[in-house]
Amino acid sequence: MANLNPYLSFRTEAREALEFYHGVLGGELAINVFGEFPDMVQDPSQKDLVMHGQVTTPEGLVLMASDTPDGMPYEKPQGFSVSLSGNSQARTQEVWDQLSAGGTVTMPLDVPPWGGTFGMLIDRFGIPWMLHGDPE
Repeated sequence: MANLNPYLSFRTEAREALEFYHGVLGGELAINVFGEFPDMVQDPSQKDLVMHGQVTTPEGLVLMASDTPDGMPYEKPQGFSVSLSGNSQARTQEVWDQLSAGGTVTMPLDVPPWGGTFGMLIDRFGIPWMLHGDPE
């Protein structure tokens, strides 16, 4: 079975972001750093940057991320949102409260015309999210 998963790019904040998302979403956190793989990083001071990290929840959600060492081109992520839907309204509120802390709400969590709850935010790491809680 094929999978389609968000893969977030950071300059140097992937570990902090992944630990935060793990705290919000739960599940398992796995992190590999550039220093684990010979010749993957040119500057030894960047050996602890995340080469690949992944949060996997019991519900089957997978969120991946990595850092971008110096010498590799980097642009801040733009033109997308991580969309989380299919949760109860209570769980959506819990996730919303945590993701919005220190971030920017771009559309408050409220009742949309199609029911349930829906809102949009940019978290403290600059990642845009859309959250939808199923109608009760």
